[in-house]
Amino acid sequence: MSTDTSTADQVPAPRVWPTLRARDAHALIDFLTTVLGFTVTVVDADGDVVEHAQLEWPEGGGVMLGSDRPGTPWTQQPGTGGAYVVTDRVDEIHDRAVAAGVRIIQPLGSPDYGGRTFACADPEGNLWSVGSYRGEPSGR
Repeated sequence: MSTDTSTADQVPAPRVWPTLRARDAHALIDFLTTVLGFTVTVVDADGDVVEHAQLEWPEGGGVMLGSDRPGTPWTQQPGTGGAYVVTDRVDEIHDRAVAAGVRIIQPLGSPDYGGRTFACADPEGNLWSVGSYRGEPSGR
C-alpha cells in the first residue's frame, strides 16, 4: 500500500483536476502560463481546437482544459469556472496581472483568516483567486 506524503522535496501527484472549456483555448493557455505562472505539460490540438491541455501549478496541482465543443459528452459553459491557487508569490503574480491589464476583481490584501490574496478574471471570464492561505489542516 502506498501513501502520498508531502515534504519540501516531494509534492504528491494531483488527485483532483479542475477542468475548463474555452472559446479560445490557446489564449487561455497563454494567460495561465504567462500571467499566473502555470507550466504546460501537454497540449493536444488540431489547429485552433484544443482537444486536451494539462497545465501544472509549480507548487502542486494543476488544471485541464480544452476548446468549447457543444454536443460532446463533457460540455461546460466557457467562462463559468473558478479556482483558488495557493502560492507564496501572491504579490509577484498580482503585479504581473496588473501589468498585463488583467481585470482585478478583488484587490490585493490580507484577509482576516490570514495570508495574502487577490482575485482576477481570465480572458474567458473564469475567476482565479490567488492566495498564500493554504487552508486548515484536515486533522488526519
